[in-house]
This record gives sequence, structure tokens and C-alpha cells, in this order.
Amino acid sequence: MMHVLAETAVATIGPTLSSEQLRRLYKKKSESGRKTATRNGLWIAVAAYLAYSFTDYLFIGDVVRYTIAGRLAVGVGAICMLEFLLYRKAKADTVDMAAATSVLAAYLVWLLTAQMTTVRDAFSYYMVFGSIFMMSVNLFFSFRFPLALAASVTNMLIFIGALYLFAPMLLLYKLILGAFCISCFVFTSYVNLQLNRERYKVFLNALEASLQQAAAEERGKALLHLSNTDSLTGLENRRAIDQRLRDYWQRWQDQRAPFAVLLIDVDYFKHYNDCYGHQDGDRCLVAVSQLLQSVASSWDSIIGRYGGEEFILITPMLNSERATELAEAICAAVRELAWPHEHRRDGTTVITVSVGVSYTRGETKQVDKVIHEADRALYAAKASGRNTLVVFDPEDPQRSDDSEDIAATLKIAIEHGLVSLVYQPIRNIQTGKTDGVEALMRLRMLDGTQVSPAMFIPVAERTGSIVELGRWAIRTVCRDLLATGLVQVASVNVSPIELKMPGFASYVAATLAEFGVTGARLAFEITEGVELEIDQTVVRCISDLRRLGAQVWLDDFGTGFAGLSWLRLIEFDTVKIDRSFLHDCHTEKGKRMLLDIISLLRNRGVRILIEGVETIEHQRLMQQYGINQIQGYYIGRPAPAAQLESDNVLPFGLVRTH
Repeated sequence: MMHVLAETAVATIGPTLSSEQLRRLYKKKSESGRKTATRNGLWIAVAAYLAYSFTDYLFIGDVVRYTIAGRLAVGVGAICMLEFLLYRKAKADTVDMAAATSVLAAYLVWLLTAQMTTVRDAFSYYMVFGSIFMMSVNLFFSFRFPLALAASVTNMLIFIGALYLFAPMLLLYKLILGAFCISCFVFTSYVNLQLNRERYKVFLNALEASLQQAAAEERGKALLHLSNTDSLTGLENRRAIDQRLRDYWQRWQDQRAPFAVLLIDVDYFKHYNDCYGHQDGDRCLVAVSQLLQSVASSWDSIIGRYGGEEFILITPMLNSERATELAEAICAAVRELAWPHEHRRDGTTVITVSVGVSYTRGETKQVDKVIHEADRALYAAKASGRNTLVVFDPEDPQRSDDSEDIAATLKIAIEHGLVSLVYQPIRNIQTGKTDGVEALMRLRMLDGTQVSPAMFIPVAERTGSIVELGRWAIRTVCRDLLATGLVQVASVNVSPIELKMPGFASYVAATLAEFGVTGARLAFEITEGVELEIDQTVVRCISDLRRLGAQVWLDDFGTGFAGLSWLRLIEFDTVKIDRSFLHDCHTEKGKRMLLDIISLLRNRGVRILIEGVETIEHQRLMQQYGINQIQGYYIGRPAPAAQLESDNVLPFGLVRTH
């Protein structure tokens, strides 16, 4: 049964260790324990051996001086030999052999001295104490079975030999004592065998338990690693980085050890995925992450993936310039990687990154504040054209806490009437009539302070408030202008976020139906200069708007890098040429550039609207070029709906006679 259990235990450990290898491992693992057990056992055995001198005194007192002398000699000799072997770092087998030999020597010396007694009757019974020595080698010590068996056989032979040579004892007594000795040998040897098997089984179970524990610990470490590691890049994930941030923040709190946070975003990565596919996109992220890891390590910094194509880097900030230098090194390293991205819209043909930098300051009260500031700096870097870095400047009003106040105001702007619309006329240059108006949004704070659209529109887009504001603008235009017949056409600027929002076209359809307005009277201006990925969601939304009959205009043409792509994919009703081209017409080169753009658009068959008409010369030049429509401060400034028919719009006839 024990053998089966042992073999089962071996099988559960695994196929990598054979039975022989396990035996060797058992011997190696038990080496130190065996020597300790044998040393303790022999010291106790010697003490008991010497204490038994009292029985010699009781039963064979006439030779007690000899037995005690023998006991002392053997006991002291055994201890000295044992300690010498341990001092020389002998193997456990050698120590056990010495101990077993000492037990046999103790038995033999006692037997030889005791048999000299004249008290024959007492000694004939006293001889049975020889079985104690046999029991000791099998049961008291932890000898291996072969050694215990050999020592037991030797002990038994000594006992039987002594019986044979002890003449005064009757043969019957000799047979009885011999049978007793043999019985002790059989039973104690069997028990020793079982004990050794049990020890081996305990070893196997302990080994299996340790292996299972080690495997569990490894699995735990692996799970912990997986839970803290981004599966694609191998960098620390957001969970691990959040813990790192807490650690850095605690050091900042306790020791005022400043640190900086860099948010790194791969430029135009969604467009990269659309053009090259997600597998190439993953390879790109892996290459960039490995490069960032290398740079971070050289700067003694922590890098992690914060989500999507965004990475976060935490670095000790020894001085204010260090974070900027690190950000510059990152931007330069990614450019030098020269990972191809030939479908970008900004003329760059390789992957680049934008970096937002923030750092702890005396007034920093929460770690989330550092992340928020780095995010705002990253947003500013992207708005600045990408492939650059921006360090958060708490003194810059556009990046200060004012933006948080604006974000809070935007949440309540519609409810509290803090947002309004003004309208800028669009005049037909041939007829002089007002063809339509462009709706422009305005915002004021609770204290009455006016906020520039250049400040609150980016905040609205970043926070998502632009969706609700955009729908409010569409509804207001339909109700106040189109449903009342105040103008024939009104245009509303639409954000990329709105075009990607599910249900946008459905909302437009419902609003048009509610106020009984035909779709052709409502135009949506898409600004070329902002980031607007050409994907199926956007194209589908624009197609849905066109099916409603709504007009679609392309605003600020010439300021971005996607205008030609949009002209190829979408049939625009009107294209608004950015004011910068008109204002450059004071040079021949500028005039030629504007004429080239006009020629391109006429070949596409779209209406042309020129923005930025601010002087009579601008107006006359547009008449000369045969432009359809014009818009600008010279024609009419933005004004509330009630002033559209007042003196805000200069009579066109007067303009032409100047």
C-alpha cells in the first residue's frame, strides 16, 4: 500500500524526474536532517546506556565495575567519533554507519563484561536486554533500512552466539530467548522498513506541495504581471501606472520630491489604422512603445500605455528643464524611427508624436491635477499642428483653470441662457441680395464676461458639451430664422464629434419636421482646418444629411490637408475659401494662388464663397473674379436675429457705388 502511494506521489510531481532522481534528491534534501537526528539520538542513547549501569548494579553487581568501565569507554568513544565526523563534515551515511557501529560495540562490550558474572541465573534472564540494542537501531534512530537491517542481523547473531556459548542455560531457555530475539528482529526490521517508506512518502508529498506552491506563486506572479502589463506592447498598463503615480505622489507629499508627467499621443493614428489596417497599426504601436521604453530607461523614467495610441511617462524632475528635454528627446527619437505614414494630411510621411507635459508645483493638491494638466497640454500640442510638445503653463489663461470654469459653465449654458447665436450675412455679389447667414455661437460667464469662441469651442469639444450645444444651435436656427422666413438659408458649423455621434442625422430630420422647414434651407459647414478623419461613420452621416436635402459646405478651404480628399469623396454645395487667400492678394503671387483655387473649384462645379471681405477693394476684386458669394465685416458683422434687417447690414447698392 505504501509503495503504491509513493508511486502515485511520484507521478503527480511530474515526468521530469525519474524514480532514481527522486531517490537522489531525497537523499540530498535529508542529508542535514539525518545528521542532526543521528547526533541527537546518539547523545540520548549514550546517556541512556550509561544510566543503565544502575541495572548492572542490581542484577550483576559483582562485575559492575567492569560493565561501567566498558559503558564509559564505548559511550565517550562514540561521542568523540561522532563529533569528529561532524566537524569534518562527513556525509550522513558515514555518520549513521558510525552510530550503528557504536550501538553494536556498546552491546558487544556490555555482553562481554556482563557474562563474567557469577550470578548465572540472574544473567540468564538479564541477557534479554540485548533486544533493546536491536530496537534502537530500528526504531530509535532514523537509519536507512539497509543499514538498520545489517545492524539488526549483526545484533541478532551476537545474541544467538552468546546464547550458544552460555553453558549454564538450559537448551529450552536458549530456544525461547532465541525465538524472542528473532521475533524482535522481524518485527522491528519491518517497522523500520515502514518508517523509511513513510519518510520517503512524506518527502514526496512535501516535494509535491512545494512544487505546487511554487507553481501557484509563479501563476500568481504571472497573473499579477498580466494584470499590470499591456498585452500588446508589454509596457505597464493603466492600472500599474496609476499605482506608480500614487507612489510618486506619496513621495511628493512626504519628501517634496517633484516629478513630471508626459502624455504622448501618436499623431493621426486612427488614420494610420484606416489606411494600413489594424495589424500594421499594432506593429507600429509595438515599435513606438519599444522606442519609448528605451528612451524612458535612459532617463530613469517609467513608461506605460495609457490607452489606445496614448502613452504616459513619469519622471523625477530634478529641474524645470529636464521634463522639456525629455519630451524633445522623445519627439526626436520617434521622428528618427522613420516609421512610414505616407497617408498623413499634413505633408509629413513618417509617424510622429505629440507630447503634453505637466509637473508638480507648490499649489498642486491632487495627483489627478497633474494628469489633467498634462492632458490639456497634449490637447494644445495637437491643436498646434502635432509633432510637437507643449509644457503646461499655469500662467497662460487659455490653459489655466479658466478652462475648467468654462467647462463648468458650458454644462449649464443652455439652461441659464448663457449661450446665444449671432448671424453674419452672406451676400450674393451679382444681385446684392442676402443669400443667407452663418450662425455663430457666443458664450458669457455667470458674471457677464464674454468668452471668445477660440476658447470655449475647444473646451466644448474636449468635454463633449459640443454635442448638446450643436443640437441647440440647429433647433434655434430653425425656430428663429428659417420657420419665420427671416432668411432663406442659414448655415451652422458642425464639429467632427457631432458627425460621429449616432443619431445626428435623425435629430436634424426631426427638427426640420417639427418646424416645417425644408432641408435645402439648412446648411452644415465642415471646417477643413480641424481634425476630421475620413472614415465611414462621417461619410455615412454626411450622406444621410444630403438625403434630407440639407446643404453641406466645406469651410476654411485651403487651411488644412484634407480638402482635396473631401472634394473627391463628397459633393459639396458650397466651398468657402479661407480669408487668408484674399488677404494675400496684395501680391501677384497671392492673386495667382487665389485664382488657381477658384479655377480648381469651378472645375468641380461647386458654388464659391469668399470669406474675409473687409474693404471695398476686396469686394471689387471678387466682382472681377466672378465670385458667387462673399462674407466679411465689410458686408456685415455678426449680429442677433433682430438686427438682421437693420443698419448692421450695409445696403449693397451703396457698396458698389463707392
